[in-house]
Amino acid sequence: MSELIEGSLAPHFDLPRDGGKNVSLGGLAGNTVVLYFYPKDDTSGCTVEAIDFTALAGEFAKAGAVVIGVSPDPVKAHDKFIAKHDLGVILASDEEKTVLEAYGVWKEKSMYGRKYMGVERSTFVITADGRIARIWRKVKVPGHAQEVLDVVKAL
Repeated sequence: MSELIEGSLAPHFDLPRDGGKNVSLGGLAGNTVVLYFYPKDDTSGCTVEAIDFTALAGEFAKAGAVVIGVSPDPVKAHDKFIAKHDLGVILASDEEKTVLEAYGVWKEKSMYGRKYMGVERSTFVITADGRIARIWRKVKVPGHAQEVLDVVKAL
């Protein structure tokens, strides 16, 4: 499968989300979608990222954007993560990793010389007509949510 590039159509998704509902790209047509992929609920970087997006949730909403975090964690873990940190973003569960693979973020990683498969922290801004406007790969968390908001506001 070829790597997604800015300007290409965003792969469709329909995933279970926190609170027992589902979230799909089709169901958000007409909105800008900020789709951020992160490795694991309640780990240090992922918690900071989710809190940063939550802090700016009102600004994203004003700009007509919906923020969705996706990880392979089950919905139950998302619900706990949201409750523990009072998060204000949608968290979708991709336990089968189909969406992670469609967006090219399920990658071989390496830690302490050990290779394993995991999520490469990445963010995609998808326009109201379903095209990818901006891609960040190997995201560094500090300042990232604000940078994404600036791009969304400029659309």
